[in-house]
Amino acid sequence: MSSVKQYMKFVKPYKWKIFWTIIVGIIKFGIPLLMPLILKYVIDDVIGADNLSDTDKITNLFWIMGISFAVFLILRPPIEYIRQYLAQWVGNKILYDIRDRLFDHIQKLSLKYYSKTKTGEIISRVINDVEQTKNFVITGLMNIWLDLITILIAIGIMLTMDVSLTIVSIILFPLFGFAIKYFFGKLRQLTRERSQALAEVQGHLHERVQGVPVTRSFALEEYEQGQFQSRNTNFLDKALNHTDWNAKTFAVTNTITDLAPLLVIAFAGYQVIMGNVTLGTMVAFVGYMERVYSPLRRLINSSTTLVQAIASIDRVFEFMNEKYDIVDKDNAIEPGRVKGSVKLDNVSFRYDEEELPVLEGINLDVEKGETIAFVGMSGGGKSTLISLIPRFYDVTDGAIKVDGIDIRDMKARSLRDNIGMVLQDNILFSESIAMNIRMGKPDATDEEVIAAAKAASAHEFIESLPYGYDTLVGERGVKLSGGQKQRVAIARVFLKNPPILIFDEATSALDLESEHLIQETMERLASERTTFIVAHRLATITHADRIVVIENGQIVEMGSHNELMDKQGHYYDLYQIQHLDDVKA
Repeated sequence: MSSVKQYMKFVKPYKWKIFWTIIVGIIKFGIPLLMPLILKYVIDDVIGADNLSDTDKITNLFWIMGISFAVFLILRPPIEYIRQYLAQWVGNKILYDIRDRLFDHIQKLSLKYYSKTKTGEIISRVINDVEQTKNFVITGLMNIWLDLITILIAIGIMLTMDVSLTIVSIILFPLFGFAIKYFFGKLRQLTRERSQALAEVQGHLHERVQGVPVTRSFALEEYEQGQFQSRNTNFLDKALNHTDWNAKTFAVTNTITDLAPLLVIAFAGYQVIMGNVTLGTMVAFVGYMERVYSPLRRLINSSTTLVQAIASIDRVFEFMNEKYDIVDKDNAIEPGRVKGSVKLDNVSFRYDEEELPVLEGINLDVEKGETIAFVGMSGGGKSTLISLIPRFYDVTDGAIKVDGIDIRDMKARSLRDNIGMVLQDNILFSESIAMNIRMGKPDATDEEVIAAAKAASAHEFIESLPYGYDTLVGERGVKLSGGQKQRVAIARVFLKNPPILIFDEATSALDLESEHLIQETMERLASERTTFIVAHRLATITHADRIVVIENGQIVEMGSHNELMDKQGHYYDLYQIQHLDDVKA
């Protein structure tokens, strides 16, 4: 299905509003079409009427002008207001619906998609491109039709006055149509290229603004300026190509629309001299030429705007049509609150079909309430493995079962309702601490939020802040220390109260004092819950019921701390290396 057809689905609920907007618009544009007729009447039937006295001429002039003033002063302003308001209302409502759908779409896309796409490019499509599509509604579905109807009405009036003059007036229309077809064919592609180049600039800028501390610390300002310049130059080149073609379009089409009135003046002047038409008819025709070719010029502008809007529609629906990697089955179940047993049955996984497996043949039975720690060298697949449990990715082979049910048979949201995660770099939103804790349970009371904070050993530091729980934490929690951010993250998991927990390097970025405090709260949180821990520091997971050593995507050892130390295998070697490092430190 074409992107325009998809867009029309969002337009359909407002079709009657658009219809009435066009009707009101016809009245709005139709009223000025009276002006040349008024001028013709004044010249031929008032000023040039030899059978009327001067008094009668003045009386008739005042009558016609009085009626005209009433129409233009009393009738036209409210019509103008209604038309503008309806057009903008419809356009903004459609944009609201599209952005609402896109945000829902954003939340359903897999982590694999986000690993390959810059945040700034996504924002560019949701904000800039969606905004551009409003022109499709206002211009393509309203203004173009109004201008076409205005031209047809004007031509109809002209035909009643003089057929030959009307034919001369529209004789250049075919040439105009050919020019439009020739020039606007390429403009859509140039517009898409320009929009993509702008999205790349925005994506790069968004990423670099977040990375300013890195740029400063490595004194990379000049290098980064060069990187930005290359993308900005690419956008400039695309913008100038677009501008060049656009300028050629306007040069040719405006020349055609300027020649047409000259032809009419020449032919009408000849007809007046020969006595075939009146002076009023000639003046009226020249007036109608403006009424015909002004909408025609607007159609040129509208065509340019429409091409740009359609290019943006293409980009919006290219994004909206992005496939989901994780999709619920039609008969997927909602398990409610699970007990917490987890089984990994011969699990293998690769990120892309052409890549080597990241995990291969993983088998693990975890009882309710057990604590399992995953250790091993970086890149072994530990974090990938735990990301499969909440179904951020689907296994390539094998199955993961919770309470004996394959998680692919569950609704993903229901599964994740049963899982709480504390990561190395937990995302905090730039709002209040209370709101960030409530991410675990949006409808929680203030008392529940405070109780969760106390359980996470966060209440004391929160109370010491200037505004307590209403303190804004800044983007990504920049106003809090690493330990404080982790305690807020743990507090929201306490509030969620899930039966399954996942800790992924939750203390590796903290100092020893903060790590000790966070470790205590994590152990308190893990009590009587099924818990998976990915840890770099082995001293923090010696209490685990089982420690699983993963290397090159496979389980190479498994057992308790004491069992693995007695075995003196991979785990023993890792522990000895860390112990020596700690002693040297």
